[in-house]
Amino acid sequence: MQTIYAKAVAEFLGVFLLITLGAGAILNDHEIVAVALAHGFAIFVGISAFAHISGAHFNPAVSLALFYLKRISAKDLVIYIPAQVLGGTTAAFFLRSIYKDGAGLPAVSSQISTSQALVIEFVASFFLAITIIAVAVDRGGSFAIVGGFPIALIIVADIFFAGPLTGAAMNPARWLGPALAMGEFQNAYVWILGPILGALVAAIGYQLLAPKGLEQVSN
Repeated sequence: MQTIYAKAVAEFLGVFLLITLGAGAILNDHEIVAVALAHGFAIFVGISAFAHISGAHFNPAVSLALFYLKRISAKDLVIYIPAQVLGGTTAAFFLRSIYKDGAGLPAVSSQISTSQALVIEFVASFFLAITIIAVAVDRGGSFAIVGGFPIALIIVADIFFAGPLTGAAMNPARWLGPALAMGEFQNAYVWILGPILGALVAAIGYQLLAPKGLEQVSN
């Protein structure tokens, strides 16, 4: 059994990896395909490296959803979320030290309202969370066979959809780290409430859809 400290380090490193590579691709002015693939590759590698240690949440919204599903304890939750936020913040300050004028902070497109942005983050996060639950949490899921590949794919697809509109954060830590590095906190609820509500609705919905797959195996 992994110690809580090992889990915290794994979550820190996973978010650091995700934001350094994903936001770094944005700051290098890559097109959306490259940005989406950078995020997808980063999450696939992170899951492959750290899933056996912490479960590879790398996202406070996902951790809250799995806490609701009783897949992690309250003790784990209060360690995971600070570790994730610290990983994101460290990555953002690292990027800021390189690029000076940016840290990959998501922004709401001028084409949409903030309420529309909230809904978009909700929907993208719902897709991400329900994929994670179906693949990696459901006892009948395919994680043992395909690993994090479907999770990486849904992140890529979500970025194709939501990236130009909201930055497709789908993750409060993905927004908060760069926000702290830049000192900019406008429309915070879009990237905090959207992902958290999307992930929790996904957890509740999947629990109603396939409750047997989420039953804990008794010893």
